[in-house]
Amino acid sequence: MDLTCFPDTQDKIPSIPVYLTRVGVTGVKKLLRIGRDGKRPIILIPTFDAFVDLPSTQRGIHMSRNPEAISEVLEEVVDKTTVEIESVCAEIVNSLLKKHKYAKRAEVSMKSDFMIMKKSPVTKVKTQEMTKIIADAIGYRSDDGVVIRKMIGAEVVGMTVCPCAQESVKEYSKQKLLKFLDEETTQKVLDTVPFASHNQRGRGMVMIEVPEQHLIRGEDLIRIIEDSMSSSVCELLKRTDENAVVVNAHQNPMFVEDCVRNMVQKILEEYSHLPDDTLVTVRQVNEESIHRHNAFAEKVATLGELKKEINGKGEIN
Repeated sequence: MDLTCFPDTQDKIPSIPVYLTRVGVTGVKKLLRIGRDGKRPIILIPTFDAFVDLPSTQRGIHMSRNPEAISEVLEEVVDKTTVEIESVCAEIVNSLLKKHKYAKRAEVSMKSDFMIMKKSPVTKVKTQEMTKIIADAIGYRSDDGVVIRKMIGAEVVGMTVCPCAQESVKEYSKQKLLKFLDEETTQKVLDTVPFASHNQRGRGMVMIEVPEQHLIRGEDLIRIIEDSMSSSVCELLKRTDENAVVVNAHQNPMFVEDCVRNMVQKILEEYSHLPDDTLVTVRQVNEESIHRHNAFAEKVATLGELKKEINGKGEIN
């Protein structure tokens, strides 16, 4: 049987002529080996989503070409000494646009568990910590060819302490202490002792556009996110480590809004050399312990807009 004689149903004109923004596949799992100069390679098992747009004159995309493009690109990069995951996504986008001649736009996103090594704060016990590393690429056809914008990001779990509840506990404790201590001694106690509050498991996320000829390391983004919360967390903690984490966190209370602003400031300190039109997305979700809801904050802006805000030159909406 000659299979080439089968009809190409996707190329038929649809009965309802509507342009579709994104059509493709989600949840494609692959193995990716990231080579590093002088170090052991990193092995990831990322999940890819890959899309193209679809004109109103075509019934469907050729769906198998999307996972095919992912596989082909990963085979090409497997022997490279070094590779950036956002560049892998960009290459898949380029391949998608070659395979889907009717598409004007293609998009690929990748997310994977990413393990980092840490030491506990006091006993310095080595511990493996799992984070998420993320990459996106979006490509458009233009008069000058294909234009691709790529981004790299990370998502990290940390700990936050609610400042509002802590202030309430502190005031309550002050009134109790004043019943048997003078004002000066009471103030010394308040300035010395960390006060209780409710805690949250915070999930911070940063995505930064990677301009051509520039490199942004996922490990640096992970550090920025961790340092923007009340405290980082560790999988393995001895008693003295637990004490240090809890005390340090309560000495550094953070609202969800504080975490986002901290990340923005640290990004500007680290990446001020990048072009002003570099797009930045910063997000924090705090999983509440005394409420059924979660707290959320986000900032999306270019580096240029963020610089103007931080320098006091006006709010960017």
